Amino acid sequence: MVDAAPPIPARGDRRDLLKADCASCVGLCCVALAFARSADFAVDKPAGDPCVNLADDDGCRIHDRLRQSGFRGCTVFDCFGAGQHVARSTFGGVSWRDDPAVRRSMFAVFPLMREVHELLWYLGEAVSLSPLLDSELRSEVTAVLDETERIAEGTPEEVLAADLNTHRDVVVELLGRVSAAVRARAPRPSGKRPKKVGPRSDLMGARLAGADLRALTLRGSYLIAADLSGADLGFTDLIGADLRDTDLRGADLSAALFVTQPQLDSARGDALTRLPRAVHRPSHWV
Repeated sequence: MVDAAPPIPARGDRRDLLKADCASCVGLCCVALAFARSADFAVDKPAGDPCVNLADDDGCRIHDRLRQSGFRGCTVFDCFGAGQHVARSTFGGVSWRDDPAVRRSMFAVFPLMREVHELLWYLGEAVSLSPLLDSELRSEVTAVLDETERIAEGTPEEVLAADLNTHRDVVVELLGRVSAAVRARAPRPSGKRPKKVGPRSDLMGARLAGADLRALTLRGSYLIAADLSGADLGFTDLIGADLRDTDLRGADLSAALFVTQPQLDSARGDALTRLPRAVHRPSHWV
Protein backbone atom coordinates (compact mmCIF):
# COMPACT_ATOMS: atom_id res chain seq x y z
CA MET A 1 0.00 0.00 0.00
CA VAL A 2 1.00 3.62 -0.57
CA ASP A 3 -0.61 6.57 1.15
CA ALA A 4 -3.79 7.64 -0.60
CA ALA A 5 -4.12 11.27 -1.61
CA PRO A 6 -6.96 13.60 -2.47
CA PRO A 7 -7.41 14.52 -6.14
CA ILE A 8 -4.96 17.04 -7.55
CA PRO A 9 -6.51 20.51 -7.24
CA ALA A 10 -8.25 21.48 -10.46
CA ARG A 11 -8.01 24.66 -12.51
CA GLY A 12 -5.25 26.69 -14.08
CA ASP A 13 -1.57 26.10 -14.71
CA ARG A 14 -0.81 22.98 -12.65
CA ARG A 15 2.53 22.17 -14.28
CA ASP A 16 4.39 22.30 -10.95
CA LEU A 17 2.21 19.35 -9.88
CA LEU A 18 2.57 17.46 -13.15
CA LYS A 19 6.03 16.13 -12.40
CA ALA A 20 7.06 12.61 -11.50
CA ASP A 21 7.36 11.81 -7.80
CA CYS A 22 8.77 8.29 -7.83
CA ALA A 23 8.68 8.04 -4.04
CA SER A 24 4.88 8.34 -4.17
CA CYS A 25 4.49 5.81 -6.99
CA VAL A 26 4.75 2.01 -7.06
CA GLY A 27 7.26 1.65 -9.88
CA LEU A 28 4.60 1.73 -12.59
CA CYS A 29 6.87 2.87 -15.42
CA CYS A 30 9.26 0.04 -14.44
CA VAL A 31 6.56 -2.62 -14.74
CA ALA A 32 3.61 -1.58 -16.89
CA LEU A 33 5.58 -0.41 -19.93
CA ALA A 34 7.63 -2.44 -22.42
CA PHE A 35 11.05 -1.58 -23.79
CA ALA A 36 13.39 -3.20 -26.28
CA ARG A 37 17.15 -3.73 -26.17
CA SER A 38 18.64 -0.74 -27.96
CA ALA A 39 20.88 2.26 -27.45
CA ASP A 40 18.35 3.36 -24.81
CA PHE A 41 17.86 0.08 -22.95
CA ALA A 42 20.31 -2.68 -22.12
CA VAL A 43 17.69 -5.46 -22.11
CA ASP A 44 14.29 -6.41 -23.53
CA LYS A 45 11.33 -6.12 -21.17
CA PRO A 46 7.71 -7.06 -21.99
CA ALA A 47 4.87 -4.90 -20.68
CA GLY A 48 3.72 -6.18 -17.29
CA ASP A 49 7.07 -7.68 -16.27
CA PRO A 50 9.09 -5.84 -13.62
CA CYS A 51 12.39 -4.36 -14.77
CA VAL A 52 15.41 -6.34 -13.55
CA ASN A 53 16.51 -3.21 -11.68
CA LEU A 54 13.25 -2.71 -9.74
CA ALA A 55 13.73 -3.32 -6.02
CA ASP A 56 11.11 -4.76 -3.67
CA ASP A 57 10.47 -1.27 -2.26
CA ASP A 58 9.66 -0.05 -5.82
CA GLY A 59 12.89 1.93 -6.06
CA CYS A 60 15.52 1.57 -8.78
CA ARG A 61 18.69 -0.26 -7.82
CA ILE A 62 20.79 1.68 -10.34
CA HIS A 63 19.04 5.06 -10.30
CA ASP A 64 22.31 6.98 -9.83
CA ARG A 65 24.03 5.24 -12.77
CA LEU A 66 21.28 4.57 -15.32
CA ARG A 67 23.10 6.11 -18.27
CA GLN A 68 26.35 4.32 -17.53
CA SER A 69 24.45 1.03 -17.20
CA GLY A 70 22.78 1.26 -20.60
CA PHE A 71 19.38 2.58 -19.47
CA ARG A 72 19.50 6.03 -21.03
CA GLY A 73 15.82 5.70 -21.96
CA CYS A 74 14.83 5.75 -18.30
CA THR A 75 16.50 9.12 -17.83
CA VAL A 76 14.47 10.77 -20.61
CA PHE A 77 11.09 9.27 -19.67
CA ASP A 78 8.66 11.42 -17.71
CA CYS A 79 5.18 10.33 -16.67
CA PHE A 80 4.10 13.96 -15.99
CA GLY A 81 3.01 12.85 -12.52
CA ALA A 82 0.69 10.14 -13.82
CA GLY A 83 2.42 7.41 -11.81
CA GLN A 84 1.78 8.85 -8.37
CA HIS A 85 -1.70 9.99 -9.41
CA VAL A 86 -2.70 6.48 -10.52
CA ALA A 87 -1.18 4.91 -7.40
CA ARG A 88 -2.45 7.37 -4.79
CA SER A 89 -5.68 8.75 -6.24
CA THR A 90 -7.12 6.56 -9.01
CA PHE A 91 -6.47 3.34 -7.05
CA GLY A 92 -6.57 4.87 -3.57
CA GLY A 93 -3.14 3.69 -2.45
CA VAL A 94 -3.47 0.03 -3.52
CA SER A 95 -0.34 -1.39 -5.18
CA TRP A 96 -0.17 -3.66 -8.22
CA ARG A 97 1.60 -6.11 -5.92
CA ASP A 98 -1.55 -6.52 -3.80
CA ASP A 99 -4.07 -8.09 -6.19
CA PRO A 100 -3.90 -9.60 -9.72
CA ALA A 101 -7.09 -7.79 -10.75
CA VAL A 102 -5.66 -4.48 -9.56
CA ARG A 103 -2.46 -5.27 -11.42
CA ARG A 104 -4.22 -5.72 -14.77
CA SER A 105 -6.38 -2.65 -14.37
CA MET A 106 -3.58 -0.42 -13.08
CA PHE A 107 -1.26 -1.39 -15.92
CA ALA A 108 -4.00 -0.59 -18.44
CA VAL A 109 -4.83 2.76 -16.86
CA PHE A 110 -1.27 4.02 -16.37
CA PRO A 111 -0.28 4.66 -20.03
CA LEU A 112 -3.63 6.34 -20.66
CA MET A 113 -3.23 8.55 -17.60
CA ARG A 114 0.26 9.44 -18.70
CA GLU A 115 -1.20 10.71 -21.98
CA VAL A 116 -3.89 12.68 -20.12
CA HIS A 117 -1.29 14.27 -17.86
CA GLU A 118 0.82 15.26 -20.85
CA LEU A 119 -2.24 17.00 -22.31
CA LEU A 120 -2.72 18.75 -18.97
CA TRP A 121 0.88 19.96 -19.17
CA TYR A 122 0.29 21.55 -22.55
CA LEU A 123 -3.04 23.02 -21.47
CA GLY A 124 -1.34 24.42 -18.37
CA GLU A 125 1.01 26.31 -20.64
CA ALA A 126 -1.96 27.54 -22.68
CA VAL A 127 -3.41 28.89 -19.42
CA SER A 128 -0.14 30.69 -18.67
CA LEU A 129 -0.40 32.34 -22.11
CA SER A 130 -3.95 33.57 -21.44
CA PRO A 131 -2.97 37.27 -21.33
CA LEU A 132 -1.99 36.97 -24.99
CA LEU A 133 -5.29 35.35 -26.05
CA ASP A 134 -8.68 36.85 -26.79
CA SER A 135 -11.60 36.09 -24.49
CA GLU A 136 -13.14 33.48 -26.78
CA LEU A 137 -9.93 31.47 -27.03
CA ARG A 138 -9.37 31.76 -23.27
CA SER A 139 -12.84 30.34 -22.71
CA GLU A 140 -12.11 27.41 -25.03
CA VAL A 141 -8.88 26.65 -23.18
CA THR A 142 -10.75 26.65 -19.87
CA ALA A 143 -13.48 24.35 -21.20
CA VAL A 144 -11.05 21.82 -22.67
CA LEU A 145 -8.93 21.94 -19.51
CA ASP A 146 -12.02 21.19 -17.43
CA GLU A 147 -12.83 18.16 -19.58
CA THR A 148 -9.25 16.87 -19.43
CA GLU A 149 -9.20 17.21 -15.66
CA ARG A 150 -12.51 15.35 -15.48
CA ILE A 151 -10.93 12.43 -17.34
CA ALA A 152 -7.88 12.51 -15.05
CA GLU A 153 -10.04 12.36 -11.93
CA GLY A 154 -12.18 9.46 -13.19
CA THR A 155 -12.38 5.95 -11.81
CA PRO A 156 -10.26 3.26 -13.51
CA GLU A 157 -13.32 2.21 -15.50
CA GLU A 158 -14.03 5.80 -16.58
CA VAL A 159 -10.43 6.37 -17.68
CA LEU A 160 -10.45 3.16 -19.72
CA ALA A 161 -13.78 4.11 -21.34
CA ALA A 162 -12.74 7.66 -22.27
CA ASP A 163 -12.35 8.42 -25.99
CA LEU A 164 -8.80 9.74 -25.72
CA ASN A 165 -8.15 9.70 -29.46
CA THR A 166 -10.96 12.16 -30.12
CA HIS A 167 -10.09 14.24 -27.06
CA ARG A 168 -6.42 14.41 -28.07
CA ASP A 169 -7.43 15.69 -31.50
CA VAL A 170 -9.49 18.44 -29.85
CA VAL A 171 -6.57 19.46 -27.64
CA VAL A 172 -4.04 19.42 -30.49
CA GLU A 173 -6.27 21.60 -32.68
CA LEU A 174 -6.84 24.05 -29.83
CA LEU A 175 -3.14 24.26 -28.98
CA GLY A 176 -2.41 25.01 -32.64
CA ARG A 177 -4.71 28.02 -32.48
CA VAL A 178 -3.19 29.14 -29.17
CA SER A 179 0.27 28.91 -30.70
CA ALA A 180 -0.75 30.90 -33.77
CA ALA A 181 -2.35 33.63 -31.66
CA VAL A 182 0.69 33.98 -29.40
CA ARG A 183 3.24 33.88 -32.20
CA ALA A 184 1.28 36.54 -34.12
CA ARG A 185 1.92 38.92 -31.23
CA ALA A 186 5.57 37.97 -30.71
CA PRO A 187 8.53 40.11 -31.85
CA ARG A 188 9.48 39.31 -35.42
CA PRO A 189 13.10 39.00 -36.55
CA SER A 190 14.25 41.48 -39.14
CA GLY A 191 16.97 39.26 -40.60
CA LYS A 192 16.83 36.43 -43.09
CA ARG A 193 14.98 33.31 -42.01
CA PRO A 194 16.44 29.79 -42.38
CA LYS A 195 15.01 27.88 -45.35
CA LYS A 196 12.88 24.75 -45.06
CA VAL A 197 12.01 25.39 -41.43
CA GLY A 198 8.41 24.80 -40.39
CA PRO A 199 6.02 22.27 -38.85
CA ARG A 200 7.00 18.60 -39.29
CA SER A 201 10.27 19.59 -40.99
CA ASP A 202 13.03 17.03 -41.44
CA LEU A 203 15.93 18.89 -39.82
CA MET A 204 17.98 15.91 -38.71
CA GLY A 205 21.58 17.07 -38.40
CA ALA A 206 20.66 20.58 -39.62
CA ARG A 207 23.17 23.35 -38.99
CA LEU A 208 21.18 26.12 -37.35
CA ALA A 209 23.77 27.43 -34.90
CA GLY A 210 22.96 31.02 -33.96
CA ALA A 211 19.79 31.01 -36.09
CA ASP A 212 16.95 33.40 -35.36
CA LEU A 213 13.99 31.05 -35.12
CA ARG A 214 11.69 33.36 -33.18
CA ALA A 215 7.94 32.91 -33.60
CA LEU A 216 8.33 29.99 -36.02
CA THR A 217 6.53 26.68 -35.56
CA LEU A 218 8.69 23.57 -35.40
CA ARG A 219 5.91 21.38 -34.04
CA GLY A 220 6.44 17.74 -34.88
CA SER A 221 9.79 18.44 -36.54
CA TYR A 222 12.74 16.07 -36.52
CA LEU A 223 15.69 17.92 -34.98
CA ILE A 224 17.70 14.82 -34.09
CA ALA A 225 21.40 15.74 -33.75
CA ALA A 226 20.69 19.22 -35.19
CA ASP A 227 22.96 22.09 -34.16
CA LEU A 228 20.85 24.81 -32.51
CA SER A 229 23.65 26.11 -30.33
CA GLY A 230 23.22 29.80 -29.68
CA ALA A 231 19.88 29.87 -31.53
CA ASP A 232 17.06 32.18 -30.47
CA LEU A 233 13.83 30.18 -29.98
CA GLY A 234 11.72 32.92 -28.44
CA PHE A 235 8.02 32.06 -28.95
CA THR A 236 9.04 29.15 -31.19
CA ASP A 237 6.47 26.34 -31.07
CA LEU A 238 8.30 23.12 -30.15
CA ILE A 239 5.33 20.89 -29.35
CA GLY A 240 6.16 17.32 -30.34
CA ALA A 241 9.56 18.26 -31.80
CA ASP A 242 12.12 15.43 -31.58
CA LEU A 243 15.16 16.91 -29.79
CA ARG A 244 17.19 13.75 -29.34
CA ASP A 245 20.87 14.75 -29.24
CA THR A 246 19.98 18.25 -30.43
CA ASP A 247 22.73 20.71 -29.50
CA LEU A 248 21.09 23.42 -27.40
CA ARG A 249 24.23 24.81 -25.85
CA GLY A 250 23.86 28.53 -25.37
CA ALA A 251 20.41 28.53 -27.02
CA ASP A 252 17.62 30.73 -25.68
CA LEU A 253 14.47 28.70 -25.01
CA SER A 254 13.26 30.91 -22.15
CA ALA A 255 10.14 31.95 -24.08
CA ALA A 256 9.81 28.87 -26.31
CA LEU A 257 6.32 27.37 -26.49
CA PHE A 258 5.24 23.92 -25.23
CA VAL A 259 8.67 22.63 -24.18
CA THR A 260 8.59 19.48 -22.03
CA GLN A 261 11.13 17.96 -19.69
CA PRO A 262 11.55 14.76 -21.76
CA GLN A 263 12.52 16.88 -24.78
CA LEU A 264 15.26 18.59 -22.80
CA ASP A 265 16.40 15.36 -21.16
CA SER A 266 16.98 13.86 -24.62
CA ALA A 267 18.91 16.91 -25.88
CA ARG A 268 22.35 18.36 -25.13
CA GLY A 269 22.80 21.70 -23.42
CA ASP A 270 24.95 23.61 -20.98
CA ALA A 271 24.89 26.24 -18.25
CA LEU A 272 24.31 28.95 -20.85
CA THR A 273 21.13 27.38 -22.23
CA ARG A 274 18.17 29.51 -21.15
CA LEU A 275 15.06 27.50 -20.24
CA PRO A 276 11.36 28.16 -19.57
CA ARG A 277 10.33 28.46 -15.93
CA ALA A 278 8.31 25.24 -15.83
CA VAL A 279 11.23 22.90 -16.66
CA HIS A 280 14.66 22.31 -15.12
CA ARG A 281 18.18 21.88 -16.43
CA PRO A 282 18.94 18.15 -16.91
CA SER A 283 21.61 16.86 -14.55
CA HIS A 284 23.63 15.28 -17.39
CA TRP A 285 24.11 18.58 -19.25
CA VAL A 286 27.65 19.92 -19.05
